[in-house]
Amino acid sequence: MTIYHISAECFPVAKVGGLADVVGALPKYQNNLGHQSCVIMPFYDNKFTQNNTFESVFTATFLLGNEKVNFRVFKLKNKSLDFNIFLVDIPELLFTNNIYSNDDTNRFIAFQIAVLQWISQMEVLPDIIHCHDHHVGLMPFMMSHADQFKSLKRVPSVFTIHNAQYQGQFSHSKENLIPEFDKNLTGLLDWDEQINPLATAIKCAWRVTTVSPSYMNELMYNAKGLESLLSSERNKCIGILNGIDDVVWNPKTDGFLIKNYSKKTVISGKKANKQWLCKTFGLDEKLPLYIFIGRLVYEKGADLLSEIFDISLQDTQKSILLLGSGDQKVERGFEQLKEKYAGYFNAFIGYDERLSHIMYAGGDFLLMPSRIEPCGLNQMYSLRYGTIPIVHKVGGLKDTVTDINDHGFGFCHEGVSAIEVSKAISRANAFYARVEDFRKTLKRIMDIDHSWQYSAKQYIRLYNELIKLK
Repeated sequence: MTIYHISAECFPVAKVGGLADVVGALPKYQNNLGHQSCVIMPFYDNKFTQNNTFESVFTATFLLGNEKVNFRVFKLKNKSLDFNIFLVDIPELLFTNNIYSNDDTNRFIAFQIAVLQWISQMEVLPDIIHCHDHHVGLMPFMMSHADQFKSLKRVPSVFTIHNAQYQGQFSHSKENLIPEFDKNLTGLLDWDEQINPLATAIKCAWRVTTVSPSYMNELMYNAKGLESLLSSERNKCIGILNGIDDVVWNPKTDGFLIKNYSKKTVISGKKANKQWLCKTFGLDEKLPLYIFIGRLVYEKGADLLSEIFDISLQDTQKSILLLGSGDQKVERGFEQLKEKYAGYFNAFIGYDERLSHIMYAGGDFLLMPSRIEPCGLNQMYSLRYGTIPIVHKVGGLKDTVTDINDHGFGFCHEGVSAIEVSKAISRANAFYARVEDFRKTLKRIMDIDHSWQYSAKQYIRLYNELIKLK
C-alpha cells in the first residue's frame, strides 16, 4: 500500500522533539515491510535544505482567503533517508529557519491546503494519509468536506496525537482561510468557541491514535479540555506504542560515541564514554552519573529539577549532567547549582545531537520526572545504551519501564515532587553500589526490543482495516 505521512517535523530534516524522531523512523520500517511510505513536510531554511539537493515535482497556486499563494513541491534527490521525502515550499510563509513561530495558524493552514491540492490531482491516490499532531489537524476535515478536495473523500485518514497539550486553537475570524465548505458543518471545526485543529481531527479522522496505550487512557480524563470529545470518540481511538530507530540508536555502530560497545563489552564501552563526559564537564567518573536530556518545560517536570538536584547532591555521592533548554528561569537556576556543586553538577544549555548520544552511552541513570509523557523516547534510547531509567509512572513511561522491586529494571515514582524523585534517586544510588546486580541489569536492558518493527506492523494492520471500509 501507499502511505503518506504529513508532519511539521521529520528527523533529520527538522527537529524540535519526539515528533520528528517518530516521523523520521516509522516510514522506513513500513517500507521494510514491503509498502511505499513517504513523508510530506514544509520546506524550511535550515542546514539540511542548504546542504542537500532537490528536484521540483509540482508547482501550483491556491487561495488563502482572498490572497493568491504560489507553492512548489520538492523531492529530496538522494536516498539517504530510506524513504522518499517531499518538501512544500511556500516562500512567504514556510521558508524560515524556525519550524514554529508566531504566525503558525496561517503558515500551517497554507501548508495543509498545498499538500491536499498536490495529492488531489494525482492520477493514483495514496491508500492512506497519516497526519501527525495539530499542525495538520484540519486535513481530515478538508479531505471529507472541502469542495475542491472531493476526490480525497474516500481516502482513509489516520491522525496521531503526539501531545494533546498543544491544540493549535485560533479564532473563527480566520475560518475564511479554509477552502470553501458547507457552513452547516462549522461545528466540526469548533471547540469551546474557537477553531481547534486537534479537536477537528479527532472528529473527522477515520481513526485516531496516540503514541502509547496508557496515554490514550489518560486522555479520557486529562486532555486539556478535550476529555469528553475523546470519550465520545473512544471507539475509533487506539494507543500504539512508539518505537525507536534501532539503526540510528545502536551503541555498536553509533558514530557519535567515544567508544562503541555491545552487550558483551557494555562495561568498558560505557566507562570510556563516561570518562569523556566527566573530563569534559568536570565531574568525578568514580561516582554514579545521572543525566537529564530534554526540553525545560513544565510537562517534563523541569521546574522541579533545581530542587531535585539540590536535595540529591547534598551527600556528594553522585554526579548530575543536564542537556536541554527552555524556561529561562529554570536555566538560571542551573547556573547557581554549578557554583554550589562544582565538580558534581554541570549543564549544557541548548541541544547537541552528538552530546545526547554520548550521554545516553556514558550515563548510569536517566532522569525523566515528566508530569506528562505521551510515549517518551528517551527512556527507550537509554535502555538501548544500557542506562537505567528513573521515571514517573505516567503515559508511555508506565508502558515501557518496570520498577526494579517488581522484577523490573528501572526506578519508578508514583507522583511528581522533588521529594519523590529524590527518593527514587536514592534507591538508584543504593542499587549502583550492588556492583554485580547493577552490571547484570545493564546487560539485561540492552536486550529489550523497542524498535519500530512491532509498532510498524500494528499500523499496517490498522491501515488495512480502514482500506476495507472504503
